[in-house]
Amino acid sequence: MNAALMTEPAHWAMGRDLGALAAIFEEAVSLAVMQRSLGPALRSSVLAQGGSGGWQAAWLGIPGETLASELAAQLPAPGQAGPLVADVQLLAEATACLFGVERVAVRLRMLEKAMCPRFHCDNLPVRLVTTYLGPGSEWLPDSAVERRGLGVPDLGKPDPVREPGAIRQLGCGDVALLKGSGWVGNEERGIVHRSPALKDGQQRLLLTLDPCF
Repeated sequence: MNAALMTEPAHWAMGRDLGALAAIFEEAVSLAVMQRSLGPALRSSVLAQGGSGGWQAAWLGIPGETLASELAAQLPAPGQAGPLVADVQLLAEATACLFGVERVAVRLRMLEKAMCPRFHCDNLPVRLVTTYLGPGSEWLPDSAVERRGLGVPDLGKPDPVREPGAIRQLGCGDVALLKGSGWVGNEERGIVHRSPALKDGQQRLLLTLDPCF
């Protein structure tokens, strides 16, 4: 690892409870992570939604009782979805509370290949992500990013990764808030991330929550 990475002021914050996510409001922070492990009931509920083929479920509205029932109805095994949708509802309610919004956009996807395999920065204010199954999202410290290389690949663009050894990864179960370029004052500092590569036959269950400002 180069000297710049070793001395770079951290622009990320990590903790073991929901309070860790509030660090996203700090000007210097572009990634806030609640580190956690999934309990047995939640893991069983997640595994019940697997099987062959990918799928996705989406919901938009005010988090409440209808979120759990309407989301469960879209899942492959709704009868075993209780712990999973309860966790999604908890995170959706926390997102709405944290950002002072009424509506939250929910998307739950079972992936069988990397959705966004190239490092990029989201053009939105903030997004919550968590992986329930499979590898977590990969991200880069600012000093390991060549921002001129972001966006659509082009022969004239440099590689967006300055230091391959600096690539970091969220754990399965971790809940992360990713500050994008749409956050006022953060236009040039959105967190750079990508979907992890999946092995043949491997699945990844990804949740994204977007507060509707």
